[in-house]
Amino acid sequence: MGLASATTTALNGMRLNETSIDVLGNNVANAGTRGFKSSEALFTTQLVSTLSSGDGPAGSNGGTNPRQIGLGGTVSTIRKDFKQGSVTTSNSPTDMAIEGEGFFVVKNGLGTQYTRDGSFTLNPEGKLVNPAGGRVQGYGIDGNYNLQTAAPVDIEIPLGKLYIAEATNNATFTGAFFSGGELATNGTVQSTLPLQDANGGGPGIPGPPSPTTPLQDLTSGGTSLFIPGDNVTFSGRKGDRDLPMQEMPVTGSTVQDLMSLMERVLGIQNGPEIPADGFTGDPPGVQLDGDTIRITGNRGAANALQVNPGDLRSGGAVVLTPFQKQADAVGESAVRDIIVYDSLGQEVNIRLTAVLEERSSTRTGFRWYADSDSDSGPALDIGTGRLEFDGTGDLVSGQKTTITVMRDDNAALSPLTIDLDFSQLSGISSALQGSNFVMESQDGAPPGTLVDFAIGESGGISGVFDNGLLRPLGRLVIAQFSNVNGLVEGGGGTYTEGPNSGPPRVGPPGAFGAGLLRAGAIELSNTDIGKNLVDLIIASTNYRGNARVISSTQELTDELLRLGR
Repeated sequence: MGLASATTTALNGMRLNETSIDVLGNNVANAGTRGFKSSEALFTTQLVSTLSSGDGPAGSNGGTNPRQIGLGGTVSTIRKDFKQGSVTTSNSPTDMAIEGEGFFVVKNGLGTQYTRDGSFTLNPEGKLVNPAGGRVQGYGIDGNYNLQTAAPVDIEIPLGKLYIAEATNNATFTGAFFSGGELATNGTVQSTLPLQDANGGGPGIPGPPSPTTPLQDLTSGGTSLFIPGDNVTFSGRKGDRDLPMQEMPVTGSTVQDLMSLMERVLGIQNGPEIPADGFTGDPPGVQLDGDTIRITGNRGAANALQVNPGDLRSGGAVVLTPFQKQADAVGESAVRDIIVYDSLGQEVNIRLTAVLEERSSTRTGFRWYADSDSDSGPALDIGTGRLEFDGTGDLVSGQKTTITVMRDDNAALSPLTIDLDFSQLSGISSALQGSNFVMESQDGAPPGTLVDFAIGESGGISGVFDNGLLRPLGRLVIAQFSNVNGLVEGGGGTYTEGPNSGPPRVGPPGAFGAGLLRAGAIELSNTDIGKNLVDLIIASTNYRGNARVISSTQELTDELLRLGR
């Protein structure tokens, strides 16, 4: 052994401290690197030269200890410090930091990697990527925005490229009705001039019309009203608005078909729950009254009907049988026009009319009528119902109901079914205020584009659309390992699964001990500059000490060589 051993051991010590200086230098160099984790080199002794193993006490000998000379050391491990670095706010909403344990999961051409550096951006495809182009992983969504947790996929946030509309399913109303108003006793009543069936008394013999009279045989004052081959068109006015025109062919149509057309266009609602008209004594509708066609509208001033000369035409020519008004619609009324949306976000116009139908010493009854010219069905009316208020003005019946709008001609899902909530309506109002109600809320929306997003601490990504809707876009996942020091470090602040790291446990932030996310923030390097500089001084001193051992052995060797001269 001798001096040669001392020289070898000192050289070994210099190499160990070179390794320590390399590690410390890397720590200091990455003091400004996002998500960087510092390391430290740990040493252990290696082979030992044993001169004597020692002896135990025996007789007059008290025993001797072993005599051993170490032969230097070796690097036992270079250990990462995965302690969290400081978290600071950034200017990018796609930047993220993990507060706690775990790693972001990214995929690229090399496979799956893990990182603490949350410096992410959106690429042109709307995918969330790291600076090296690795695609950030998480749970995706299906076509109905339901989270799919079977396996992680690329996270996508397609700003400006994702569109959504929402059909209205619920509408809520508020307001107050005046129970002291004029009672709605009758609707509008209008009748034609006397009509005849050209063959009602037999072939070529005029007679009174019947529902089965062919339109081409209908006359007035001896003049034919409808010409075979033409189309009949009919329109009118209800309340303060003009109604859409509808048509049907003359050929093959009867008087009953004409009356049904009029009833559909005018949106007259009838049924066992709707009381008969107070003026005619008949149910609302269009029917033959002797030799005239009589229109009886629904009760309430807001349901007033008006059919003018020119509203009934055949082949474009005015049918010369003007409607004469016999009674005006009367009764306390409230009208509200609302806009809801179908599954494509198209506007659906609905008019709700409420009229004072009944009043007693203990109760007040209002009937509402719903019309829609957006309905693809032939009729304007889409529903009716009754609201009952007790003597204190509380709504005791009819709080919730449903209306249906057909949308077959608009490529949207049909029918559109809307639940109406009237539970907030009151029966307390004054003559000055009258009856009034409004739609307070509805859950539909027109077409909208994804314009923004937000990421929660549990990794959920909420998309913000310019129509006010919010929808989940996915959820980031975090990977945990049983032995993080078993990970293999790659470039760009990434790690891969190592033989001694154990398999990754992937799940949402906050689950099973995983850390939480902080969006719009970054994790800084956890390098402790002060400690690393102190350790660098110690390693440098150790290096110089080992160099001094070599110089001392060299001097002794030179002295030994001079003895032979």
